[in-house]
Amino acid sequence: MGRARRYSALGGIVLFPTVTFAIFFMVVFAGAWILRPHRVAWRAFLLAAGWVFYAWWDYRFVALLAASITLNHLAARATLRWPARQRLVVTLGIVANLVLLGFFKYYGFFVESLERLADSIGFTSPVPFLEVILPVGISFFTFEAIAYLVEIRRGVVTPLPLLDLATYLSFFPKLTSGPITRASEFGPQLDAPADEAGIEVSRALWLVGRGLFKKVVIASYLGEALVDELFATPGQFSAGEALVGIYAYTAQIYVDFSGYTDMAIGLALLLGFRLPENFRSPYIATSVRDFWSRWHMTLTRWIRDFMFWPLAKRTGNRRYIAAVNMVLVMLLVGLWHGAGWTFIMWGGIHGVGLAVERLSRELRRARGIRRPRRSGWRLWVNRLVTFHVVALAWVFFRAHSLEAAFDVFARLGNFGPAPAVTWVLVAVLVAVFGMQFLPDDWTDRAVASFARLRPAVQAAALGVALLVVDAFGPEGVPPFIYFRF
Repeated sequence: MGRARRYSALGGIVLFPTVTFAIFFMVVFAGAWILRPHRVAWRAFLLAAGWVFYAWWDYRFVALLAASITLNHLAARATLRWPARQRLVVTLGIVANLVLLGFFKYYGFFVESLERLADSIGFTSPVPFLEVILPVGISFFTFEAIAYLVEIRRGVVTPLPLLDLATYLSFFPKLTSGPITRASEFGPQLDAPADEAGIEVSRALWLVGRGLFKKVVIASYLGEALVDELFATPGQFSAGEALVGIYAYTAQIYVDFSGYTDMAIGLALLLGFRLPENFRSPYIATSVRDFWSRWHMTLTRWIRDFMFWPLAKRTGNRRYIAAVNMVLVMLLVGLWHGAGWTFIMWGGIHGVGLAVERLSRELRRARGIRRPRRSGWRLWVNRLVTFHVVALAWVFFRAHSLEAAFDVFARLGNFGPAPAVTWVLVAVLVAVFGMQFLPDDWTDRAVASFARLRPAVQAAALGVALLVVDAFGPEGVPPFIYFRF
């Protein structure tokens, strides 16, 4: 029997940094503000825009999105119809969401693992072969749906009307890669009064421009300069090239994903919505725990609120139990990112890091040892150690197999010349990592300075930025890295 395969056909999706999307967004922007005073028509228009955006990738999977919306609407309404059985209804709704996600995302991984096990003992796997296409963004809108049901159970939100729920789950700026936005954050904005004058246009344009530059120029350059070739054919690179290549991917995934988030937040602002922050200088983190408080922040709080704390409530949160729970949760987070052993290894590294840090804190506390001050050289040591743990884990995240990941690590012992490491590449990496040390409010100050410029100067600045992107960006824009998840 042939091996089951999972496809993620991204070629047809409308990417943010394309002319097609620019035309699409101009139409949506105009239509949304024209219809804003009309409650139902405005919501229906935003819903239609989200479905058109999703259909551009594959129109058949609009039915999947609609099915998810319908499923969660029925579950939410059932909590009102049978309040005494609310916990059971929400549990069944969560299970249904996970089954939907599990089939599309993990069927191939399950069949391949079963085939290997069957082959090792001389049997034939009984599971049929299917070619399963992984729907873009299914993880993100499924996580939002699960959070919606749990928040109903906790009394944080009341069930939304069907049109509101559909608009929330289908809102196109966040549909394919987040930020993971909760119904308690998005729902009230649907009922907020229209205020065109209140749109932070300067901030929105700044975020869109910054995200565009991150993705089209920096992320694309890093991929073409070294990352793609290193992970495709690691055997031809020296130790220096392999090390810089690992740093380059560490930078690339940050600018790629944070670039998408910048654009998503900026586009949402132009439509009158605020999406939650998702990144805050993650590579200056002084611990793995600190890293997760800065990286993909909306996923981190989802993990905390809907995985770790419910698990801790059932098992207790004592020293060693909490450490085991952290490893278990991060293994599941790795599996969520991708159906493969490389992602499980990535999650395991972070889980072990979190567990070791937790045990260290608990043991110090038990022995009455004061926590050492993180200042001066100690602070930099913590940052360097954390950075390299994260960078090591990214190798497994990027590699297509465990063998390929270990091949990359093996090159670190192959000393020799490093012609692929150019001064331009080093300068870009220094800039990406150096920007992490800017003050937290630097964006606000930059936006304020941009807003003080005359409209003509703002337009000229954006025009120059687009010319730079066009001049230094690649021909064609590769999909965002997180579209695969």
